[in-house]
Amino acid sequence: MSLAEIVIGIIVCICLFGAWMSSKMKKIYSLQGNNENSEWDKDHAISFGITSKWLLFIAITLLGGYIVYQKIAGTPLEGHTLEWMDLILRWLHIIFGISWIGASFYFVFLENSLDRNNPPRNELAGNLWAVHGGGFYYLEKYKVAPQKIPAHLHWFKYEAYFTWVTGTCLLAVVYYFNAESFLLSSDTEISALAGIGIGVGAIFFSLMVYTALSKTALLEPKNRPYFFIIMFVYLVGVAYLLMQVFAPRAAYIHMGAIMGTMMAANVFFVIIPAQKAMVFAAKEGKTYDTEIGKRAGWRSYHNNYFTLPVLFIMISNHFPTTFGHEYNWVVLAIISLAGAGIKHFHNVWERGEINKWIVPISILMLLFAFWFTAPESNNDAGSGDAVPFAKVKAIMNQRCTPCHSEYNSDDVFITAQGGVKFDTPEEIVKFKDRILNRAVITKSMPQGNKTEMTDEERSLLEAWIAQGAQLK
Repeated sequence: MSLAEIVIGIIVCICLFGAWMSSKMKKIYSLQGNNENSEWDKDHAISFGITSKWLLFIAITLLGGYIVYQKIAGTPLEGHTLEWMDLILRWLHIIFGISWIGASFYFVFLENSLDRNNPPRNELAGNLWAVHGGGFYYLEKYKVAPQKIPAHLHWFKYEAYFTWVTGTCLLAVVYYFNAESFLLSSDTEISALAGIGIGVGAIFFSLMVYTALSKTALLEPKNRPYFFIIMFVYLVGVAYLLMQVFAPRAAYIHMGAIMGTMMAANVFFVIIPAQKAMVFAAKEGKTYDTEIGKRAGWRSYHNNYFTLPVLFIMISNHFPTTFGHEYNWVVLAIISLAGAGIKHFHNVWERGEINKWIVPISILMLLFAFWFTAPESNNDAGSGDAVPFAKVKAIMNQRCTPCHSEYNSDDVFITAQGGVKFDTPEEIVKFKDRILNRAVITKSMPQGNKTEMTDEERSLLEAWIAQGAQLK
């Protein structure tokens, strides 16, 4: 049984069990329609029904995909199919992520920009005039709820849910289905299955740590700096530990998955339930516990600060200067901290406040990261004997062209990655700067050192480039 089969089997079992449990919960809440919480129970029944259908759909889709996979395994269609799965999931993840983060930014802007001085009615907390797309908009925020809840009320939740679902699927397809090549560090001795267990365990253990901290007094605004320091130190520690086991890119992506899971859990377990409690209290004429709404708002505030670090991680796998550095966990910490600082400036600026130190400090941190990741100058690289191009071509053919050729021989990548090909001498010279960066400086290529390029071979490539990359 292959690793991909084990992963698919586990996910299918979880989905089927979840669908069964959701169906049971739907029946339980449907039978409680006559008590005083009928509206709340009815909503729970609907939510569990939808959840059950989606989990069943995911299980059937995975089983169908597995059957198709068995038909194409070992054929050229295998790599082609995995590449298209990667493409579609990545595309969907970006689409849903933009929707979620865009909504988060917009509502934080609204909260920060409301005119709270002279609301037109006592029941309002503030209002805002805006112009966009050729029209004027007028928005009002109620202190609690309007006297009558409108029949059609839009909920902002599915953007978060589908961002997390597509991200989780993408993590499985890219890093778990090919764990030996993409997940594990080249010098680790643990099995692929153990590596997957570490990754999943790190995500959910971190969620438990974050949830536990969020239930303490540290969540309150007056203690927010202490909460931030504790979580920052914890996440940096997790990043350092993951770097010892995983390939650098995989470690970075898992840090994004950890923060993304915290954000999605905030929406699913705290923010949306608080909003439902507020709506149902208004419908049934009951007093709403505003403390629930406050805590949900504070969790939403956390999500707002997570966004820029997570966005950086999403694009970081295109920039080996970051994840390929010797102290990549330090680079991740610096850039994430700078991103959170810039987001903080944006938030206080929207409230009409100006902190003149936040942006300069954040920029200085990014400049420090630029300096910290700069390659060391090796003036002696080209001082030895001339490296003949024949040696370079032999190295490239053995170590690089399996994934960078017109006719790839790699078992995963069927097309030249990034459009980079090393079939001809002219193509090798054309991409000499990229070869220096990826194969020599950051050592991020070959991917996971799958073709086992040696340090001696990397040094020969460096010397050849330093000598002018001559074709002789």
